[in-house]
Amino acid sequence: MTINFPFVCKLFLGFTFFLSVQLFAQKKPNIVVLFADDISARELPIYESTVWSKPISGNENGSKQINTSDTKYRASTPVLNKIANDGCFIETTFAATVCGPSRAMMMTGRYAHLHKWWHNKDKGKNPEGKVGWDLFDSSPYTIAHIAKKGGYKTFWAGKTQMKIEGFKFDEGCFTPGEGSYNKEIHTTDFRLYSKKINGKKKLFNGDTHKELTFRSYVQSGWYWKPHVQLMNYPEAKHLEWWPNTPKSKKNFGLNSYGPDIELDYVFDFMERKTKKDEPFFVYHTSHLGHDAFDFFNPTSNNKWPGTPKIKWDGKKYTRTQPNITGDNGVYDTHNSITGHGIHHHVNYLDYQVWQYLNKFKELGIENETIFIFCADNATSGYGKSNPVSQRGTHVPLIIYAPGLNMTKKGKQKILANISDILPTIADVAGVEIPKSYEINGESLIPFITTEKEDHRKWIYGYHQGKTIIRGDLVLKGGNNKWYDVSEIPDDLISFPVIKDWTKVSEEHRKQRDKLKKILPKYDLHGTAHDAPKKGIGRVKPLKLKK
Repeated sequence: MTINFPFVCKLFLGFTFFLSVQLFAQKKPNIVVLFADDISARELPIYESTVWSKPISGNENGSKQINTSDTKYRASTPVLNKIANDGCFIETTFAATVCGPSRAMMMTGRYAHLHKWWHNKDKGKNPEGKVGWDLFDSSPYTIAHIAKKGGYKTFWAGKTQMKIEGFKFDEGCFTPGEGSYNKEIHTTDFRLYSKKINGKKKLFNGDTHKELTFRSYVQSGWYWKPHVQLMNYPEAKHLEWWPNTPKSKKNFGLNSYGPDIELDYVFDFMERKTKKDEPFFVYHTSHLGHDAFDFFNPTSNNKWPGTPKIKWDGKKYTRTQPNITGDNGVYDTHNSITGHGIHHHVNYLDYQVWQYLNKFKELGIENETIFIFCADNATSGYGKSNPVSQRGTHVPLIIYAPGLNMTKKGKQKILANISDILPTIADVAGVEIPKSYEINGESLIPFITTEKEDHRKWIYGYHQGKTIIRGDLVLKGGNNKWYDVSEIPDDLISFPVIKDWTKVSEEHRKQRDKLKKILPKYDLHGTAHDAPKKGIGRVKPLKLKK
């Protein structure tokens, strides 16, 4: 039986379209956003790139070449492939080049000219002159606020990388939790910490307390034996370190895997809300895809630590229970986990998407749930923090909603932006954002549910003061070079540089001129880097219309 969810389509192409409001059940669809970490579109087979990333440290500008066409390093994603084709996936989606600004874009639907998160270590000062303007102060209509206004119960799982208090999610499971940076937490010693020796900052392994002999960074564990913190979980404190019960303490150890723990708590939340017939919004910011220190091989400098082993038989996944023993930097995995490499992380994400779909079916909500898969920026070593062309900004975006009358299936040759997720959620939730409040994203609902042929005319990304903008014909990279993007190359990135504008079409030149006129509004890194000060403090949210 087909379900037509209640959405209101915005004005476009000179006509106003109203989507069907016929309901199978008088409630709003659930929404799950799985936001993966540091994964370029090219890492997913559905994007058909001829190259992807090797499981090594390094970059193409250094001593190591990370591109490969070796199929043994290619991810296998049968479930993502299926939902991308049964639902739809966007050919070209832009994020920012690095995680903090991209997550800001996702959570606010706005670009850095408004929220001032230009880069991870380059955030504008707030009106009081302190570095780092909190997103819920600069942009009070976050995805959490909008979902709650629309009547949703909300859950945030995984990576935070920002102050969590002002977002007002109902519950959360964070890996690592708030306040674990460079601090000893009683639950686990799997962390890297820094201290000064003879005036120089040194990095140490918290498991062995030995100094690292290669370059890395301070980190709490988020994969094996992770730092986990619960927020507002039933019968728990507001923020409480996990394991927090006799049973969880007994089971926690070397075989505990952060992405599994996150999903267990997500599913528990979904079960409780479904039982109460309450619609839910899950914002799952997985670490999978992000590099990390390999505590089981502490001298290896592995870039992407192994995951639990999984196997796809054509119909279902089976998972091998990890069997890891040892202590103090000497471990035996007993061949129960994979080798290292980003392809294993993408594979495990596919396994978790399969778990999601099974859970939806088990709860009887498979036709009442919208599932969105995307990533925050490009792969580390290849595109992350790289402003050249669209190397750092090109990410996957899949939308799967079997209960929604989607008019688009499979690959969509359109342009989209991570900022589009917030207004899409607002449309689904039936929440109208005031016109006086600037949103840079555009809802995808009109495109995927009507005969509308296009979504956006241009998309935008940024890397500190460097901006990346493209249409369907030309792209300006953060290196200030212009590229002809009228055709997609086999590796998704080797666009020809336009050196002579007389050798491209007039349409190319016209689009370049239009994009140049757009950029001054957003290129404010050098002129309006910080929050405005004159009479402006915390931004007070206007009353959202429902």
